[in-house]
Amino acid sequence: MTHRGDVLVAIVNSHPDFVIARDKHWYRVPVDSQQKWLKDRWPPKWLALYQTKIFGEEAYSVRYYAKVQSIRTVYRWQLFPDEPSDPKATRQYHQLILEPLKRLESPILSRRRRRIVFIPSTWNKFTSAVEINDLYNESSLEDRLWAEFKRLQIQAERQELVAVNRRSYFLDFAVYCGKGKLDIETDGDEYHANPEKSAIDNVRNNDLGSKGWQVLRFTTRQIQEQMAEYCVPNIIDTINHLGGALDEGKLIPRKIDKDAPGGTYQMSLFD
Repeated sequence: MTHRGDVLVAIVNSHPDFVIARDKHWYRVPVDSQQKWLKDRWPPKWLALYQTKIFGEEAYSVRYYAKVQSIRTVYRWQLFPDEPSDPKATRQYHQLILEPLKRLESPILSRRRRRIVFIPSTWNKFTSAVEINDLYNESSLEDRLWAEFKRLQIQAERQELVAVNRRSYFLDFAVYCGKGKLDIETDGDEYHANPEKSAIDNVRNNDLGSKGWQVLRFTTRQIQEQMAEYCVPNIIDTINHLGGALDEGKLIPRKIDKDAPGGTYQMSLFD
């Protein structure tokens, strides 16, 4: 039986940290980060490494992973006894003891050069993922909408982190368009029917709107029962109203033809 956090995809943004994972077989996760971001996704059975821009040809991809043998809680000074003593020395970490790193036959790539925090995933998603967005395991509603985006070839980013007015938000789906940006949210009915949560959503929408984001929200019933006749047409119409979808590596925004066969789209130089 698997759970939501069997595989933890974690960032590695320095060569020394990669060498530690490769040669010394451990990785560290700050205790406060685990408590804030991972919560019910802990502990992981596997660790996968997302490499950042300093890794050249291997940047913005997951290529290495390892099984987690054990986890212990330690202070930074225990991990790095040769570092000068300073306030950081007493910071607590979870030290993940790893089996030797393995290399994926095909890397899991990020279309855009994005920075992640952590991605808790399942083993099934990890072994079948083609790109980073395939790894996310937030809810069945998100997965269903993500399947539609893939079928329709809409390049959305899942769980995009956006900072506004000293607040940070994870967007379920971010779509970058020629004349704006679109945030698409899959709202669980029980969560957002709460008046207090609705007030939080109102502040969130206003914050994002001040930075040029348009927000679409869909309920559980709409996603489960009205995907084809309501959700998809609204998304396509909004993307086209915002000038068409920006595709990685292409200069011209792509207008989406909702009547095109097989989920294909038409590009135009003039729309």
